Amino acid sequence: MSRIKIDNLSKSFGSLEALKGVSFSLQAGRSLALIGPTAAGKSVLLKCLVGLYAPDGGTISIDGEAVGVSDERAPSLNDRIGMLFQQNALFDSLPVWENIAFRLIANGMSREQARAEAEALLPRVGLPAANADLFPADLSGGMQKRVGFARAIATKPDILLLDNPTAGLDPILSARVDDMISALARESGACVISVTSNMVGITEAYDEIGVMHEGELRWQGSAKAAETDDNAWLRQLLAGSREGPISTLTAAA
Repeated sequence: MSRIKIDNLSKSFGSLEALKGVSFSLQAGRSLALIGPTAAGKSVLLKCLVGLYAPDGGTISIDGEAVGVSDERAPSLNDRIGMLFQQNALFDSLPVWENIAFRLIANGMSREQARAEAEALLPRVGLPAANADLFPADLSGGMQKRVGFARAIATKPDILLLDNPTAGLDPILSARVDDMISALARESGACVISVTSNMVGITEAYDEIGVMHEGELRWQGSAKAAETDDNAWLRQLLAGSREGPISTLTAAA
């Protein structure tokens, strides 16, 4: 049975169709990279999965059960899902450790234990535990991204949704983050869906790749298949080419 199954999902904002009948499934322990130009519907899809947006049509199933928006889901299900938002969404007034441990404290863990959990997570995302008492404003963009990632995995989720986890990071750090994502999926059996614009080493970092354009899933397959498949959308994105079905004007919009 698939951990996540999306069937004919649609979502509109007024006259804008953000998702047009998207369908795919992903098994536990597998990682999927969602690629595509700006405004392809990738982030909207993640927000439907996490329960922030209610789809207009279609279904989202987790472990075979259809689920609604976040406040309609059992708290135990929400705790199984971790998400890294595109702009990190850190709380400016809270120190790093409290940002990471926010959900742990909300779920009743003592502040002392929650702090210990947060400090243990910092080295896993490449930050020293000494950063625990800093505030988001004290951190670079790349460091904030890693704090956001630590918060996303703090509850040991078995579904991890990442919106551009390597955005704004240098190539070396981007590769490290991608390796960390892959390691998490392998070690914990987590199901990972990552929206990414980093094409470097993508077929090594992820198990599967999905290509979105104009709200539609244009291609999905294994990373190995992506290396040779002649799908025009896939080839254009992996090559970073101006030539293909994705116009540069549309991609920049």
